[in-house]
Parts: sequence; structure tokens; C-alpha cells
Amino acid sequence: MTFFSLILALVLEQLRPLPARGWTVRVVRGVVGGMRGRFEGGSAAQGRLAWLLLVPAAGFASALAFWLLWEMHPALAFLFNVVALYLCIGFRHDTRFFSAIHMALRLGEPEGARSLLEDWRGTRHEGASASEIARLAIEEALVVSHRRLFGVMFWFVLLPGPSGAVMYRLAGLLAEEWGRPDGGDAGFGGFALRAREAIEWLPARITAIVFSIMGNFEDAIYCWRSQAVLWPERSSAILIASGGGALGVRLGMPVHVAGGIVDRLELGLGSEAGVDHMQNTVSLLWRALFVCLFLLFLLAAAGWVGR
Repeated sequence: MTFFSLILALVLEQLRPLPARGWTVRVVRGVVGGMRGRFEGGSAAQGRLAWLLLVPAAGFASALAFWLLWEMHPALAFLFNVVALYLCIGFRHDTRFFSAIHMALRLGEPEGARSLLEDWRGTRHEGASASEIARLAIEEALVVSHRRLFGVMFWFVLLPGPSGAVMYRLAGLLAEEWGRPDGGDAGFGGFALRAREAIEWLPARITAIVFSIMGNFEDAIYCWRSQAVLWPERSSAILIASGGGALGVRLGMPVHVAGGIVDRLELGLGSEAGVDHMQNTVSLLWRALFVCLFLLFLLAAAGWVGR
């Protein structure tokens, strides 16, 4: 059931992707914002309590719903799995942005590509060159493909029903909403940021290994081990460093953000980012997805044979 639920959810998400600001996202963000508003002080302890009230409760509720539907009929539980996964996966939405940026750069329209990048990342990048736009787009694709797809798949397979996928996506949303720069690690969103890093520890490394196998393995592992430790957000650094090494492209480095220049260390290895590297990124992500699905199929087949 797990494998076929995942396949059907992926097909549905490709055929009819949910908008990034659709009603489901608005409802969840409304609940998250309402929870934040109930804690006036916004202290670290309150942030920890709010996270513990939301994430485990959502996971338990989804697991309980799955079990009750299974008791009624396995087909209902299967449909519940598919719907929950469909709501958690956002891979198609991000690939659309990436493809549009890629096409704009290939057509020689850096301003259009920059506007699309700003809409996608939610930050301003005035003054960014075409190479910088490609670099930022590749970084974003490597990270969000994990957080919208590979990480969701990992936790979905690991925990009963859709509970793992639900908790993973909600934990990521809380880190994005509560852990913004104005909150700081010591503020309300500090625990949400640390919890996401803990939840990402194993799945981010598995995704990085798949990236490495699908590209230049030696360079990917070298970049992962020597460069990722220097970035503050470890899970993102591992994904970008291994992806950059696998693709043979230099990522990281200083970038234009909000009218200034943010200094960042270099991740990856090879030449400057360009449209060809963006095309290679698409190929890398699809190969990684097919390998993961093939491994899940083998696990499912082993389970069927063992019965």
C-alpha cells in the first residue's frame, strides 16, 4: 500500500499540482499563525511548547485516522494516504519555477529570470548576474526537492500511515514561519529551527548520498565533508555541497540580497553556474527520484514475497 500510495500521489501532483498559496496552505498557515498569537511573550520556552502541541498532535491524528479508516475498509485507508501525501508533496510547483527561470536565462532574459527567482525564494536580488541567478536557482532546487519530496517520502515510509509525512511537512512549515530572521534562534522560533535540523539529520544525508551516486561521487563526497561543516544551516549545506559536487558546479559564494551583498562560503566544485548546469540539475533530480522509487519497489516486492 505504501509504494502504490506514493506513486499515485506523485502522479496526481504532477498532473494537478496544488498552488503554493492555495486554500490548504492558507488554512495551515492560519492555524500556525493563530497558535503563535496565543503566546504573547514569544519566549523560547513558549515556542517549544507550541511546537510540541502542534507537530505530535498532527502526526497522532493522521495515524489515528488512518487506523480507523483501515478498520472500516483498507481502500479508504489507501485513499487517505494518497490525499495526505498529495497535500504534503510540492515538487511540481517548484519545478515549474525552476523550468521558467531556466527558459528565461536560455532566451537571454535575465530580468525575467530574476523576477521569477524572487517570487520563488521570497527575497529580492537586485543586481544579480545571470550566473548568480542560475546559482541561486540550482541551490533552491536542491534544497526544496528534498524538503518537498525526498524528505516527505522518507518519513512517509518510516512511520505508519501518512503520519510521518504530515509531521515532517508541518515541522518544516513551523521552521519557515516561526524561525524567520526577526525571531532569532533564541526567540520563539528557535526550537522549530533546531527541531527541523534534528528531523533532517538522516533524510538529508540519504538524499545527499543519492545525489552523489547520480553524479560525480568523489567530488560530491569531498564537498560534503569539507565544505558543509562551514555553513550555519547544516542540512541545507549538505544538500547544496553534495549536489554541487555531483553536478560539477560552484555554488554558495556572495550573492545580492535585498539591496546588499551577503557573503557566503563556496560550496560545490567546478565551473561557474549556467543554463547547462540547470539542465543537468533537472536530470539529477529525476534520476534521484527514479532510484528512490526503484529501491522502494524492491522493498515492497520483498515484503510481498515474504508473506
